[in-house]
Amino acid sequence: MENTYAAGQHDSRPWGDWAVLDAGPGYCVKRIRVMPGGVLSLQWHHHRAEDWVVVAGVARVTRDGETFDLGAANTAHIGVKQLHRVANQGSETLVFIEIQTGETLREDDIVRVEDQYGRS
Repeated sequence: MENTYAAGQHDSRPWGDWAVLDAGPGYCVKRIRVMPGGVLSLQWHHHRAEDWVVVAGVARVTRDGETFDLGAANTAHIGVKQLHRVANQGSETLVFIEIQTGETLREDDIVRVEDQYGRS
């Protein structure tokens, strides 16, 4: 199993930021904060599945063409190679916990299909 994440790792993005809370063989737990108006890229992953738990705000989730809102204490599952994105259309910061699972967990396992910030 390959996991390049480590607890304490963090990064800022045009939409907000993320921080690794815990990581080990086959899993990574991140806190993701999305500022009002922020939108993550429409993307999919070769090697990982993700489970999201919203803890504050409302997430507008797009998953394989379906769009729905998740409030606090609600969850969504994103399967390997499933097209997805999260947006914050509210006025408060969206915070969700992302649990990644898979044989290979790396930040470069992101295939961006569409990105409003011009990233590829």
